[in-house]
Amino acid sequence: MRRLFGSVRARATLGASLVVALALVAAGAAVLLALRANLTDQADSRADAAARKVALQLAADRPYADLDLPDDEDTPVQVVDERGRLVAASDDLERISGTGVDAVTPGSAAGKPPADDDGDGEDKGEGKGDEGSETGDISDDTDYSNGSATVDGESADYRFAAVEVGTESRGDLTVYAGGSLADEQSAVSTALTSMLIGFPLLLVVVGGVTWLVTRRALRPVGAITEEMAVITASEDLARRVPEPHTHDEIARLARTTNETLTALQTSVERQRRFVADASHELRSPIASLRTQLEVGAAHPELLDVDGAVEDTVRLQELAADLLLLARLDAGERPGDKRVDLAAFVREELSQRTRDRIEVRADLKSVEVAGSRSQLARVLGNLLNNAQRHARSRVSVAARREGAWAVLEVSDDGSGVPEGERERIFERFVRLDDARSRDEGGAGLGLAIARDVAARHGGTLVVREAPSGGALFELRLPSPQSSAD
Repeated sequence: MRRLFGSVRARATLGASLVVALALVAAGAAVLLALRANLTDQADSRADAAARKVALQLAADRPYADLDLPDDEDTPVQVVDERGRLVAASDDLERISGTGVDAVTPGSAAGKPPADDDGDGEDKGEGKGDEGSETGDISDDTDYSNGSATVDGESADYRFAAVEVGTESRGDLTVYAGGSLADEQSAVSTALTSMLIGFPLLLVVVGGVTWLVTRRALRPVGAITEEMAVITASEDLARRVPEPHTHDEIARLARTTNETLTALQTSVERQRRFVADASHELRSPIASLRTQLEVGAAHPELLDVDGAVEDTVRLQELAADLLLLARLDAGERPGDKRVDLAAFVREELSQRTRDRIEVRADLKSVEVAGSRSQLARVLGNLLNNAQRHARSRVSVAARREGAWAVLEVSDDGSGVPEGERERIFERFVRLDDARSRDEGGAGLGLAIARDVAARHGGTLVVREAPSGGALFELRLPSPQSSAD
């Protein structure tokens, strides 16, 4: 059961069925209430019309025995005087409740004229009928109540309308007339039965349709899951999950998954190339150093100490570069130490030995935040690269441009071809003989410089210098000082 409702399809089907069920129950209840109210109003109208028809006769002083009462079982009628006595009732009325008067047979005095108080022997209530000169007062208000009655052996529920009539000869009378609720009960019962039969069938249809629709909609997810399982088992990152020809969330999921696989494949291939290139670069100085040590061990007089030291230094620098790249790839945070870029450049230049290359500096004070050691590596790599390729001059400039600190290092060498300006930032890339192992190291300097710039939230690009050589532009965020 847990596994069944653990699927998206089952939860979607259950959720849709519950929502539809609640909507159907609410709609059904509203329909039943509206139907009941409407039919009850119709019964009230019938009862009120019947009661007022009898009230008009009483107001015209028609005798009780001559009252034209409804003779159908759907409209039982009672006429009650002000003392609560039943004075007239429908024929075949056997039982009644809900009017306040349970009697169904008029009393012995019912239908007889009242006594002649004036002694003239003339009945004020009888004999005049509809032609009588007296007119009663019929109330505009109607009271309603629920009850039941048995007429000619048939029992039913009714809505009773009570209308009061004021007469001079017979006092205040109350007419009770019933409107049958059989239609209301029959209609409500039929509607309820239809709902009890139709709602479950509709829920089954909704659940089935939802199950089929979600199954069809989630079919690509199953294909994606199966393909990902194959990729995981085979470790073949060249495979891709199928992308459905739609524009929905599943298609976006498939595209994002393939983009992730592409990025992962690129990262793995880059890591493999890095390991292979690092192994190759490490092999040369280690082999050279081993050869020199073996020759020195066998023939001490032939030991090239300077060469051994040079290979050792080269090996040490390469190991340091590899370690820094590993830390950068691992996401090492650069820190937030404030560094004055101009003072930093002056310090670096003062530690360099003067050679045939002239270094010109145009430095304006600007601060950056980050790792001092990593920024020193960037500056050192850029200066080394510029001095290696310059003919006679290297220029260094530092300034502030808005929220950026800008450092430019340029040379007057042959420059970098436009098609190679991104490639030189790849690891272990050397473009020509000038960037040979003896001249240019392992080809990690510019790659390290760009990675450090990116970790500090900046950029490093190369373009052509005014002197025709290469101009490297380093942009780093400059934190706002309190003076700003």
